[in-house]
Amino acid sequence: MNTTGSPALRVDGLGVRYGALVALDGVSWDVHPGELLGIIGPNGAGKSSCYDAVTALVQRSGRVMLADRDVTQVPPHGLAALGVKRAFQQNAFFDDLSVLDNLVAVLGKRAHPGLLGSVFNPAGAARRRANASAYAAEQLLRFGVSSDYHGMSPKEIPYGVQRMLSIALAYGGGATVLLLDEPAAGLGGEDMAGLVQLLGELKKEGVALVVIEHHMELIMAVADRICVLDLGRQLAYGTPAQVRADPRVLEAYLGKAA
Repeated sequence: MNTTGSPALRVDGLGVRYGALVALDGVSWDVHPGELLGIIGPNGAGKSSCYDAVTALVQRSGRVMLADRDVTQVPPHGLAALGVKRAFQQNAFFDDLSVLDNLVAVLGKRAHPGLLGSVFNPAGAARRRANASAYAAEQLLRFGVSSDYHGMSPKEIPYGVQRMLSIALAYGGGATVLLLDEPAAGLGGEDMAGLVQLLGELKKEGVALVVIEHHMELIMAVADRICVLDLGRQLAYGTPAQVRADPRVLEAYLGKAA
């Protein structure tokens, strides 16, 4: 983890309102390359609204910075092009495509030359597709999706593998910042161990990770820093040890979960 330079992503004074309801109020945090920031809080605390605000899926106030660039006005697809990727809480796949082709589908120009390229250079288009398929197969293995599943429909593979596939699809051809919404939901045993290993590998590669998670044992073990939300406001922000010892957190969240 490198916290000496500019953060990979920084949000300042993030706010979200749905009519009279304040879903998020003045939330600020940052995450550096190779760091994992955990976002925790009770149900209704504003965690998903925070993600939606960061990725420009809802109207919000405040500012979003990617490295030293202000990206507050950049739309969701523009953020993805800049390396800010997100996996949603619910798995979402192309069920009519194989697991392998699901990943090929999200690789964009790396796999798809476009109409003109396909018409005027079919051999080149075929090579691009083959190279993309080989890359996709390697990525799936890296994300814990065995080759046994590559030819299957996503709905036919085990749930734990589906969760890893969803992360692989979010990462696609690479990410500077990867936001994960409850990646450990429904996982246990070997699947949980695989997730922990993957998160560690992504950190070593310099990816900045922002993870919403209800699994307290996991987030306390893997996070470098934690942002605690409660009723849309930032309740605490610090290392896992600092957060664990904060009496406000114990009262608002950890105590309730115990």
